[in-house]
Parts: sequence; C-alpha cells; structure tokens
Amino acid sequence: MGFHTFDVERAELLEDAAARYRFCSREELLGALALDGSETVADLGSGTGFYTEDVAPFADDVYGVDVQEAMHEQFREKGVPANVSLVTADVADLPFDDGGLDAAFSTNTYHEFASDAAFDELERVLAPGARVVHVDWSAAGAGEEGPPTDERFAPADVRDHHDDRAFDVETVEDRPETWKAVLRRV
Repeated sequence: MGFHTFDVERAELLEDAAARYRFCSREELLGALALDGSETVADLGSGTGFYTEDVAPFADDVYGVDVQEAMHEQFREKGVPANVSLVTADVADLPFDDGGLDAAFSTNTYHEFASDAAFDELERVLAPGARVVHVDWSAAGAGEEGPPTDERFAPADVRDHHDDRAFDVETVEDRPETWKAVLRRV
C-alpha cells in the first residue's frame, strides 16, 4: 500500500453527512468506542473534523490528528469544539506520552497509515485497556466509493497486522463496502 492523503481540494466531500454516515454512523462509532466521558481520545486522520465533532461531546479531551495542516485549517473555519486540540502529525510519530490515550479511532483512513511504525506508535501511546476502533474501505468492496480496491485491506489483513502486538482484536466485521474493527490495548 502506498501512502497518500485525501485531496484538500475535495475536503467539502468530508462534510457530506449522508455519504459519511452511510458507511459509519455517529451511533455506530460511539457505541464501538464505549466512552464514559472521562477519556482522552485521538481521531487518527481527522481531516475536517467530521467525526471528531461527533466524539467530542462524549470525551474529556479529543485530539484531531492529521498529517495535513490544510485539513486543520478547514476544521478551524467551521469552529473547533473547546475540548478538541488539533495535532499535525503522522500516526507513526505521535506527540503523546506513553500510555497517554484512553481510546483512538479512524474512519476511512486506516489504508493511509497502516504500517508497522504506526502500529508500534499506537501501542506506545495507548494506555492498557484502551479501545481502538477502525472503520475503513474493504478490499472486498466494489470500489464504487473510496480508494481503489488495491489500496484497501481485508478484515484478515487487519487481524494479521495486529498478530504478535499488544492488542486483542475483539471484532472485525466485513460489510459490503467497508469493515469495522474493535481492538483493545493489553
């Protein structure tokens, strides 16, 4: 998989609620995260903050992490919730303390950062017991939405990525165009 990012010139597409919620609803994401309101959470590949805004009312502190400062500029134009901090960083090089995050999630960005370095970094910054939720485009999908199918992963790949790592894979479910994985940091 080659590293790429979502084109900032098309950022308005990231605000299309009907299109975004078709593949991962706010309720589905929040249910999988199972937050109690006291957590520090990171949105990995936050883009314009679409899902970051959904999670913010249910967490203590939220970090919107994106490699593109231009995406943060788009988020700032909308208005960033008070408990959200924007962080320009690669998932493979996060500026958080060891065990500093109680949860993390990514929505349709896993294919952009999935690497040993990123998984090592997530092991470092997530506290024991931390929940991680990833929703992304499935390699088994038709490819009518999202990136080309050769840039995607299958649920089996996700399990393989976390073998011999400090994560328990609680669930990985394949859907028609996407998959959802819920992991727990051990």
